[in-house]
Amino acid sequence: MQSRAPVIAIVDDEPGVRRALERLLGLSGFESRLFASGSDFMEHLEGIDGVILDLHLPGMSGFDVQKALAVREAPIPVVVLTGNDTPANRARSLAEGARAYLTKPVDDEELLQALRMLAPAASRR
Repeated sequence: MQSRAPVIAIVDDEPGVRRALERLLGLSGFESRLFASGSDFMEHLEGIDGVILDLHLPGMSGFDVQKALAVREAPIPVVVLTGNDTPANRARSLAEGARAYLTKPVDDEELLQALRMLAPAASRR
């Protein structure tokens, strides 16, 4: 019996980033669900094993999403992926519970390693 592929939500307001990450994850044994906003993601948490979360989103920021996940006690591990790296953003993201904090442009292998730590059953291709 084969287990299902881990489902990773990609929450980023840039369509090109979402598509590129979806391709990378698909080739690496993950399923993806794409969201352009934090509020849209928060309405579709069921079946999500992890999330790649941008910090700067329209409306509900990545920080707001992290807080909302904590309030709901939703056990969805977060990998922050931001283009706006500052010491304050890094410290706040990690304090809010992010399992990893990565910056754009991200090294593919570094991102995949972070995701595999979230979902160890993922394919190791």
